[in-house]
Amino acid sequence: MRFLDEVKIQVRSGDGGSGAASFRREKYIPFGGPDGGDGGDGGDVVLIADPHLNTLIDFRYKQHLKAKRGQNGMGKCRTGRSAPPLEARVPVGTVVRNDATGEIMFDLTRPGERVVVAAGGQGGRGNVRFKSSTNRAPRQFDFGEEGTELWLRMELKLLADVGLAGLPNAGKSTLISRLSAARPKIADYPFTTLVPNLGVVRVDMDSSFVMADIPGLIQGASDGHGLGHTFLRHIERCAVLLHLVEAAPIDESDPLENLTIIERELAAYSKKLAAKPCWLVFTKWDTLNEDDRQALMELYQELRPDAPPPLAISSVTGEGLPELTQALAEKIALHKAEAPDPAPPLPDAPTKAGRGVGLQPAPPTDEFPPDSSMDEAGESRTESNSTSIIPEESFPTSSATAPTGGEEGL
Repeated sequence: MRFLDEVKIQVRSGDGGSGAASFRREKYIPFGGPDGGDGGDGGDVVLIADPHLNTLIDFRYKQHLKAKRGQNGMGKCRTGRSAPPLEARVPVGTVVRNDATGEIMFDLTRPGERVVVAAGGQGGRGNVRFKSSTNRAPRQFDFGEEGTELWLRMELKLLADVGLAGLPNAGKSTLISRLSAARPKIADYPFTTLVPNLGVVRVDMDSSFVMADIPGLIQGASDGHGLGHTFLRHIERCAVLLHLVEAAPIDESDPLENLTIIERELAAYSKKLAAKPCWLVFTKWDTLNEDDRQALMELYQELRPDAPPPLAISSVTGEGLPELTQALAEKIALHKAEAPDPAPPLPDAPTKAGRGVGLQPAPPTDEFPPDSSMDEAGESRTESNSTSIIPEESFPTSSATAPTGGEEGL
């Protein structure tokens, strides 16, 4: 299945049904009075978080979600049928934004969570609602409210406890394959990993955590080089970030310079992401002899004396993996005790939403809307409830049945 973590869709909730303007006409009942029923409510557009989904690919082929409208009211005080909600399922961890403003509307982090992204219009009132002691034959009725229409941008931000960041071929996929049952593609060329991979790391019978492997970063990823840095959204919610640095790079580059490149790209994506707890892990430790290992550790401590000592692992021999797993489990347990809920999206993370697409200019404050008028006193008069009045001539005098109301009755 193709992985897709960002889509733009249009949602349109259903219009409310119009109320009916009809009168009771029965034999031997000369003044039956009004009996127009109310219109039904329009359908809502609802998103449901489904734990069995891990991609937004379904919205690649269905970008327009339109709910049905409510049924018009009818005579004999019959209310129109309300439209059912239109439900769409999304993966857990989906962030819903208003594409025009960039505002985060919903963050679906719990399985089965339901949110209404576009509420349906309310049904209009029938003329029976307008009867009173002074208005015994009302000809007014309400049109149904219009539904809501807007463009949404949905971004999938995976829920993981540990995120792996590093240059290509730093050993990220090999590490997650050793610690979990995940089997990502592993090869000896850059950018083998093209999509994020999740793996559940089992610590013991009662505890585990989720690790996320993302495509590698290179220098200039924030400018679009390589695969870019958009995949960093999948480690935004992580409690701990592991900076994997190859201890003996094949290209003979400086390991500590490679670490600086990673930190620079993380800061270019989000300052808050770069401020998260980060652990330095030297990978492929088995390729160095004892003297080279000690020299690399001393050089790091010399350049960063205040930093905690780095970890060293070898995914091939298994050296350092038990210690790394146990340390991560203790850190995550402490983090969940302080913040049991998933972390919210980072406010300074880049997004394609909020570029003003679909924004309409506000009307001038010194002018009146087109549908308003001025009375003799110079005050604005607007039909706010969309109430219509049926002329008396429009009602037949000899008909046996009343109009059904709304669009059909007119």
